[in-house]
Amino acid sequence: MSTRTRAGALLAAASLALAAPSAALAQRGDEFPVTVGAANGHVTVAKRPTRIVALSPTATETLFAIGAGRQVVAVDDQSNYPANAPQTKLSSYKPNAEAVARYKPDLVITSSTSNKLLPALRKLHIPALLEPSATHMGGAYAQMNQIGRATGHGAAAKRLVARVKRQLATAVASAPRARGLSVYHELSPDFYSAASKTFIGRIYSLFGLRNIADKAVKAGNVYPQLSGEYVLASNPDIIVLSDTKCCKQSLATLQARPGWASLAAVRNKRVLGVDDDIASRWGPRVGDFARIVARAVRQADA
Repeated sequence: MSTRTRAGALLAAASLALAAPSAALAQRGDEFPVTVGAANGHVTVAKRPTRIVALSPTATETLFAIGAGRQVVAVDDQSNYPANAPQTKLSSYKPNAEAVARYKPDLVITSSTSNKLLPALRKLHIPALLEPSATHMGGAYAQMNQIGRATGHGAAAKRLVARVKRQLATAVASAPRARGLSVYHELSPDFYSAASKTFIGRIYSLFGLRNIADKAVKAGNVYPQLSGEYVLASNPDIIVLSDTKCCKQSLATLQARPGWASLAAVRNKRVLGVDDDIASRWGPRVGDFARIVARAVRQADA
């Protein structure tokens, strides 16, 4: 190594050493102010928030999963996990800015724009992140990282993303490729389902399952309402029920529906119930949902 090359290497090493503390700080996500690019544009959070209001069950789960739970002062009426989340009567479907403001938040995270929530919060000078339903896992990972950066838990959010990715990879690897097998995902007993262009549907796609709801998608509605006749005609190999809590659906209730006892999934008892919340949230528990799907695929392949 020449003297000039060696000097350059030493200078570079010295520069890295001097930059290391600030680089580590940035990696932890502790530097404020921070500007986060959410669905409502670039949002600047002036200082580390200590009074967060979450108006989204997925956001609530993410906040607690990355260690920001102590900064949360209120969550909406649907945020039932984890058990120690400070649940209130705040609505996530029709959020009221005045009701939210009573908690004196320094950050609001919402999945809804209804009731003119965001303009109202802007008038009150309350920063808000809009994190709507993700359509794919890339979007879900991006939201986890955005919430991490906005709350001072950037490194923890990155670890969460890595963990969920590992869980998905492990679940997919645990099951054979479901070539030719079809699936019906039931959101409610009136046959609402989730097509492949939803985050739910994309989990099924990871396993190679064919989603019977895809042919019913119209005008971009990726959560179509099917009919009993449509499901019977499609004759799915696997049925996943995400209306077990809300509506007490099970293999027994499907067997009681007219004609459903003849369905391949019902006849072969390939009907899996999944916690409604786990199946409808695109946050830290997606890996749990993937493991359930993997089990269904293994059973169908047996």
